[in-house]
Amino acid sequence: MKFGIRKPSIRKSIAARTSPTRIIKNRLGLRMPRGWGWLTDPKKALYNRVYNRTSFSIFDLIKKLLK
Repeated sequence: MKFGIRKPSIRKSIAARTSPTRIIKNRLGLRMPRGWGWLTDPKKALYNRVYNRTSFSIFDLIKKLLK
């Protein structure tokens, strides 16, 4: 588990948004509403919840500084 600042990866963020699986799921309407991760994959949902609360991105710091 990562604690502290995360390193952004432009390549991975672009790959995640343009993956064939994501495109197919969106076009077929197979996406669940936000917050339903507990039903589809509880273990991954728990991990993501802890990860997002214990680490932060450079972009999060920039947003706080601009407010």
